[in-house]
Amino acid sequence: MSEALRDPIAFTVLGALLGLFVGSFLNVVIHRLPRMMEREWHAQAAELRGEPAPAAERFNLATPRSRCPHCGHLIGAFENIPVVSYLVLRGRCRHCGAGISKRYPIVEAFTAALSGYAAWHFGFGLTALGALLFIWTMVALAFIDLDTQLLPDELTLPLLWLGLLFNLGETFTDLPSAVAGAMAGYLALWSVYWTFKLLTGKEGMGYGDFKLLAAIGAWLGWQALPLTILFSSLVGALAGVALIVVARRGRDVPIPFGPYLAAAGVIALFWGEALSTRYLGML
Repeated sequence: MSEALRDPIAFTVLGALLGLFVGSFLNVVIHRLPRMMEREWHAQAAELRGEPAPAAERFNLATPRSRCPHCGHLIGAFENIPVVSYLVLRGRCRHCGAGISKRYPIVEAFTAALSGYAAWHFGFGLTALGALLFIWTMVALAFIDLDTQLLPDELTLPLLWLGLLFNLGETFTDLPSAVAGAMAGYLALWSVYWTFKLLTGKEGMGYGDFKLLAAIGAWLGWQALPLTILFSSLVGALAGVALIVVARRGRDVPIPFGPYLAAAGVIALFWGEALSTRYLGML
């Protein structure tokens, strides 16, 4: 079996198929994790007020079963095949005909494409496994931040510790660089946050951004941080200007920074060393 997986084409196909099904699960995480956090906050607030916890049905990543938000129809196995079911059903609920968000097949296809490329790029082995875990978490964080402007500790902190764990064996970088990357990543955006707040009296970003950049540093080392910060800031600035000019979005409306950090982190994962070398050569 392992010999067959060492074939680049076979391993790439397997990576893409795995990414397709993981992408379906990530849709669940993206939708449910913020709601699970909100329920927990309400329960904690009630406890602090000395009130009984609000009654609610059991709600986690597995329960209850997925259902149509319009008619409550329970989604069967045939209706839950990544991308395929969306195409067969023509993007509509089989029971009531209401439209299904294009977000679901987009996340699935995007995760499959990144996973297949990671399998091809790194080849069979521990590095590919780490890259897949890194990518899947980045996809979940990016879309959660787009929806809620939250970067949950439930994802960022395990991602940070996993990066250090993988780099015990120098999978992506040596351990001292990983530890320095985690520290420098957090402190870099922490410093920007407090400088901006002292100058303007406003909060320019959330603490989740600090932790996400720290996690990227833990995986890829401090050497990847300048490229990650540069790319995410550039793309974020361009996107912000586009939203203000084209979409007529107000200047005071916050724009999530997590998706740009996540995108920059994935780029650094694949091409960080080459891009950094070229950039330093230009300087």
